[in-house]
Amino acid sequence: MSDKYGQIQEQRQTQQLKLGQTISHQQLLQASLVELPITQLVDRINTEINDNPALEAESHSDAMEYVGGASEENSEGLGDSAALGSDDDFSAQTEREERMSALDEALAGIGRDDEDLPVYHGGSNLSEEREEMVYGDTESFYDQLMTQVGETDLTERQRDIIEYLIGSLDDDGLLRKSIDVISDELAIYHNVDATNQEIEHVLSVLHEFDPAGIGARSLQECLLIQIARRENSKLKTLMHKVISEFFDDFTKKHWDKIQTSLSLSDEQAKALFGELRKLNPRPGASMGETVGRSMQQITPDFIVDTQDDGTITFVLNNGEVPELHVSQSFADSMKEYQDNKEHLTRQTKEALLYIKQKIDAAQGFIEAIKVRRHTLTITMKAIISLQRQFFLDGDEASLRPMILKDVAEKTGLDLSTVSRVSNSKYAQTRWGTFPLRYFFSDGYVTESGEELSTRKIKAALRDIVDAEDSRNPMSDDAIKDALAEKGFPIARRTVAKYREQLGIPIARLRKS
Repeated sequence: MSDKYGQIQEQRQTQQLKLGQTISHQQLLQASLVELPITQLVDRINTEINDNPALEAESHSDAMEYVGGASEENSEGLGDSAALGSDDDFSAQTEREERMSALDEALAGIGRDDEDLPVYHGGSNLSEEREEMVYGDTESFYDQLMTQVGETDLTERQRDIIEYLIGSLDDDGLLRKSIDVISDELAIYHNVDATNQEIEHVLSVLHEFDPAGIGARSLQECLLIQIARRENSKLKTLMHKVISEFFDDFTKKHWDKIQTSLSLSDEQAKALFGELRKLNPRPGASMGETVGRSMQQITPDFIVDTQDDGTITFVLNNGEVPELHVSQSFADSMKEYQDNKEHLTRQTKEALLYIKQKIDAAQGFIEAIKVRRHTLTITMKAIISLQRQFFLDGDEASLRPMILKDVAEKTGLDLSTVSRVSNSKYAQTRWGTFPLRYFFSDGYVTESGEELSTRKIKAALRDIVDAEDSRNPMSDDAIKDALAEKGFPIARRTVAKYREQLGIPIARLRKS
């Protein structure tokens, strides 16, 4: 039994050792910085500067020099005997020698390469990627929803309707106006004669936006929308039943009555009510501030410029990232050690060891910032190369099928790295500002082996339905034939699938 336990322990230690060898602290730092958008990167840098006195920005701080001075000042007048006490027995002497030897070994090599200390040039000083120009604007509650509108397949008419719906939401993110009132206001103020059914359809699209519950016409509908997005489970069924059938008891917190009606045990009721309390009755508040209040700033990480002659260039937006370098006072302390290491006290050497650790951390952070810059640069180059036509014409239908693997293969980066770069970052283009994930889409492979963008097919399907005779709407078979004529030879069942994803009802329900 003990041998088996020993084998298990050895296996665990081996696995931990392999993991430690695979992912270093520096790699974890690089991965975390790559994932940050520019605004959060600036915050992260400021935090690092505050935590590490060896890391300095362009504007030098007296406090950083004071730390180095404090180390020397604190060690003044402290001889070895003062540090070790008055006991000069053999064991104390041996311990002192071992400690001094360890300090010398740890400090070996420092102070020799002061001229090679890394520097990160922020602002617009880099000619390689031309990281310059602070772009971006504040984004309100309304703007955040409109960003999602830009990522949704809608006709121009539907966009007008959904924009008016979003503008009609209250501070909680709910729609308090009736559909009849909205229909009248659209006709009077925007010359859009929309039927109640048409508005209901567009509102159902808004209900798919984040956060869940946005655009609900009541608290009950808001909570039901949130529940609907959960994975199917018995708990989800119970939550739906409570809100749909026992809503009055729920709002009055009559938990005992609900528990009895559903025949739940105390443990089941506790779990159910705990999940119900997690639902958000004010989804608008979870998006930050509402229109007209303090704004949340969003800044594109990439500025893409498309010239009329077809030339496409981009710059990394460096925002308020400062020039970073290792503190000169810390570097001077290391040089002093090299010049006078034979006469330094143990206390001074320990202070210098602290300085060395801070310098190493500063160097590692600067290198990680450089790796981030390089990673973002080659990733954006790959995206522009793969989606060149879109950057030329701004037509969503021009976006070709592209997944993370395509960019990973083109850049030589790991899939996880490409995913981190594409998360929470934006690119400002001639055609608008888009999240990087906007440029990714799945593909559909025809029987002949041709790969087509699902986004492009859906756009074509939407155009066909919009142009049909509403008195004689097209069947899925007819739409299939029309798509084939446009160069999209897909199966009827695929037409039905994409039609449903776009929220387009069957032909019978589209007839007017």
